[in-house]
Amino acid sequence: MTTLPLELTLLGWSVVLLVVALMLQGQLATRELGVKWNAGPRDGDQHPKGALAGRAQRALDNFKETYPAFIALALALAVSGRTGGLGATGALLWFVARIVYHPLYLFGVPYVRSLVWVASMFGLLLMLIRLL
Repeated sequence: MTTLPLELTLLGWSVVLLVVALMLQGQLATRELGVKWNAGPRDGDQHPKGALAGRAQRALDNFKETYPAFIALALALAVSGRTGGLGATGALLWFVARIVYHPLYLFGVPYVRSLVWVASMFGLLLMLIRLL
């Protein structure tokens, strides 16, 4: 049995992170705006504006901003045979930082949240350095 490189294992688990973030945002928006809004076409300007639902949306948006880079770097490391080392460290740093970032955003924790975001970006940088 072949063991997957850490970068690809984390890529798989990152899909779980995405689904959890999507479901959380959806549930909080539905709680605020109701099932009829969620089941409908969501036309117009009505978006979740409450603190928690709005934060969940922004945290999800933030995740989606860095997620394509993580996917590309993890796959590029695997295809090029450069997994491990700084790449694996960077992937783990990005992954853990994304797990920590979401609750910090939801609970409105300033500064620390920004530091965790910087850590996730540093993780991507480490992956890129390993690739190059």
